[in-house]
Amino acid sequence: MTGLMDMAKEQKGRLAFIALSAFLTGVAIIGQSYLFVVIVDRVFLQGYTFSQVAPYLFWLIAALFARTLFQFLSGRSGIKMASKVKGELRKALLHKFAEHPLQASLQGQSGEKVSVLMDTVDEIDSFFSNYLPQVIQSSMIPLMLLAVIFVEHAATGVIILLSAPFIPIFMVIIGFQTKEKSEEQLDKMAAFSGKFLDTLQGLTTLRLFGRSRDQKEKIQNSSLEFRDATMAVLKTAFMNSLALEFISMLSIGLIALEVAIRMIIFQDLSFFTGFLMLILAPELFTKLKDLGSAFHTGRESMGAAKKLEREMSETAPPVTYGEEPLKKGGPPELQLVSASFSYGREAFTMKNITATIHPKEQVAIVGKTGSGKSTLLHLIAGLVPLSDGEIKINGQPRSNFREKDWFDQLSYISQHPYIFSGTIAENIAIGGRRDATRREIESAGKRAGISELVNSLEKGYDTLIGEGGRGLSGGEKQRVAIARAFLKRPSVILFDEPTTGLDLQTERILQSSIRELAENSTIITVAHRLHTIKNADKILFLDNGQLLASGTHQELLQSVEAYRNMVSVQRGGVGS
Repeated sequence: MTGLMDMAKEQKGRLAFIALSAFLTGVAIIGQSYLFVVIVDRVFLQGYTFSQVAPYLFWLIAALFARTLFQFLSGRSGIKMASKVKGELRKALLHKFAEHPLQASLQGQSGEKVSVLMDTVDEIDSFFSNYLPQVIQSSMIPLMLLAVIFVEHAATGVIILLSAPFIPIFMVIIGFQTKEKSEEQLDKMAAFSGKFLDTLQGLTTLRLFGRSRDQKEKIQNSSLEFRDATMAVLKTAFMNSLALEFISMLSIGLIALEVAIRMIIFQDLSFFTGFLMLILAPELFTKLKDLGSAFHTGRESMGAAKKLEREMSETAPPVTYGEEPLKKGGPPELQLVSASFSYGREAFTMKNITATIHPKEQVAIVGKTGSGKSTLLHLIAGLVPLSDGEIKINGQPRSNFREKDWFDQLSYISQHPYIFSGTIAENIAIGGRRDATRREIESAGKRAGISELVNSLEKGYDTLIGEGGRGLSGGEKQRVAIARAFLKRPSVILFDEPTTGLDLQTERILQSSIRELAENSTIITVAHRLHTIKNADKILFLDNGQLLASGTHQELLQSVEAYRNMVSVQRGGVGS
């Protein structure tokens, strides 16, 4: 991820406009100061009437309006810059999570990711909407004012040159503390968000195990840590403000003293010049103070940027796809050639899987827990990238074809399919074409065996389902997922043992639906139950991330002892 300044430079037009606005604001401030001094001098010292100074009043109002307008336009350009950058950052994060959904789900907590996506990205805002415009203004306007001050009264300019450098020195010293404390605050906020969402989602489980009080204390401690981190940032901000105010007031006091001595004692300074110095000097120090405050928020943004940079760098290589179209003309032949994958250093690794899956073949992937069954399914689906080897479709590398074409031919049904908040019809429609008709949706539901449930509901397919499928049983969720497959009519269907944990009647309905789907599709199933394994055309037997053997049920029984032992356990267990 490029730095914040690199992101800003990509919007050169807006940067140039902010610089122009800053210059015009400086001109307006100088003009406003001169006009104000002229009006006071002529009314109170030279006895001018209102009609005589009326033109100056008009130009003073115009200068005030111009100053306000240019500052507004500068701020608006900064906000637009911030909005564009935040949008791009959120797109990049969403792309990262979508590109690697499994890695994203395995790393960290959902609440923490939402906090990064929303709160941390929002912290970037102040760099573009506040800090950057203020840096440009404070780089130009004080120099313009200082030039005018030196022309009118050099002694005031010398005092400013001696005192003003202390402001950036304090800004730098306090700014480094701000950046560190801001990073700590964002980490605490992300941890608190993750802990809170985790607890909320598992509240029933915690209640049943009598652990809700323990979790309540953990949330409280996390909340207090976030509070302490926030107070530390605010404390630094107050120290910053105090130091800037002290330096500014001391400098302005010295200038006022020098002007008073020259006007009253030595009487070598005119009222016009003295009064102009007392107006321009506070304007100059106000701009420097504003830069100090903006610098504080800018350092917070830099802390957020560093956190985002870490988040973006924690990524796996993407699943690669090409631009060649993949024709849909029946189930394709799939070949795994030395396919390998690793979840990371010292984590689970799958090595050298070589197998061929023929069109309309029913394949079972079996093995003990942790052998890599689901990982192999994810590799075939294209949800995780190969670290070595390749997967071929009809003899050509899958990486040649377009991602959309491959996913259009694929359905993946897991043990816990996700059901979105919405109607039953909307949840089925997710699996098919965008233009699927209501009749097609209802037909898919009927073939998946969900019609009986729908007919018992007052609103039928328009019945609302809660987030995550709340209100539906496990079997009903599976039927909705299978209805999606019927609507999509895919060439390849991947099942992560969808019948596990279901009652016999629901399992029979699902098995019937799967048999119907198998008439026109290749079925690849992570299998645990013996009757699923026995009926497969081909069995891939995995052990510790490696393909130990492949063949039919009878072939493996005769040739692989580990497989015979597994089947023996199945026959003696509940799953027989």
